[in-house]
Amino acid sequence: MARQGASKLLRKARKSKSDEFYTQYVDIQKEVEAYLEYNPDTFRGKVVYCNCDDPYESNFFRYFILNFDRIGLKQLITTSYKPSPVANTQLGLFGDNETVKQKKGRPKITANKFIINSVGDIDGDGEFSLKDVALQLKQNKKNEWAPLEGDGDFRSSESIELLKQADYVITNPPFSLFREFIKQLVEYEKKFLIIGNINSISYREVFSLIKENKVWLGTGMGRWISGFIVPETYELYGTEARIDENGNRIVATNNCLWLTNLDHGKRHQPLPLMTMSDNVRFSSHKSIKGQGYKKYDNYDAIEVPFTDAIPSDYDGVMGVPITFLDKYNPEQFEIIDINPHFFSIVEQGLPKPDQLHITGQKDPYARILIKHRRV
Repeated sequence: MARQGASKLLRKARKSKSDEFYTQYVDIQKEVEAYLEYNPDTFRGKVVYCNCDDPYESNFFRYFILNFDRIGLKQLITTSYKPSPVANTQLGLFGDNETVKQKKGRPKITANKFIINSVGDIDGDGEFSLKDVALQLKQNKKNEWAPLEGDGDFRSSESIELLKQADYVITNPPFSLFREFIKQLVEYEKKFLIIGNINSISYREVFSLIKENKVWLGTGMGRWISGFIVPETYELYGTEARIDENGNRIVATNNCLWLTNLDHGKRHQPLPLMTMSDNVRFSSHKSIKGQGYKKYDNYDAIEVPFTDAIPSDYDGVMGVPITFLDKYNPEQFEIIDINPHFFSIVEQGLPKPDQLHITGQKDPYARILIKHRRV
């Protein structure tokens, strides 16, 4: 019950196309460091593009600029979207009492472009910080700040030209435009690490990529992502919503995940499993222990309602929860399909059609159909 309110907030945001969910620094750091642990050269010599991130407020920008040299970046590009309520007004980058100055006339909100080519201790205080970035930008030393001509939409020609220059796209894209966003990344053959709703797994565009092993889940989903910063206009639903020590309004949700095509160690870890007979004897799940596994009436597969109850010695098709993908090892399992007819529900909002069914049981919400991959 604790996070149902936050999930309601995300659904409401998608419906109203209100996408102001800002990722916390700790969540970005935790995820990105996992890729560096697997391969320390993951980002070395690469251009990272954060194309949904106002530099004045984005923790993606903050993480990559503060770790620019350590992880070996070649360049960091960050662009914002014009309707952002804090563009050119948030003060974290340029100091406590300074905004970007307009030459004349009233201040106006613009979409921004930051291109970072190098970092260093500009102010001579013995350490590198965002103050040094501000000085470099003001002095136009190797780095560039400029307003965009358009609104900064990731689909704009300006943004696409920057996208072409990038090796990786790493950001929290608008949930309401997630399909379009990932379609663009695939079209331009970009490596990426992005945040999405768990239901995005079931989108035809995304699931097809997962099935083909072209896209997979990152290292964290659900409670691994500790929450999003939201504007003051958002209600704080749920008992886990809070205001942090810096005054940020945080909503926590267990229905988001990282989606990527960057390799990491977790996806190569085999899932430890018991045999079918041992599951029936020792499983911690009442529906399995002493009960066994039921077959679907309308599909040649068995129902496995819990990922840790997948039998190690069953060679047929198994229907497993959609969250199985968080444990998916492509060397251990083969993905066959997703719950038949499920796409028509997700994509078109149609009445629930016939789908996987077991007599006497409630139909499962969604199942990934898998088989063991035998050598």
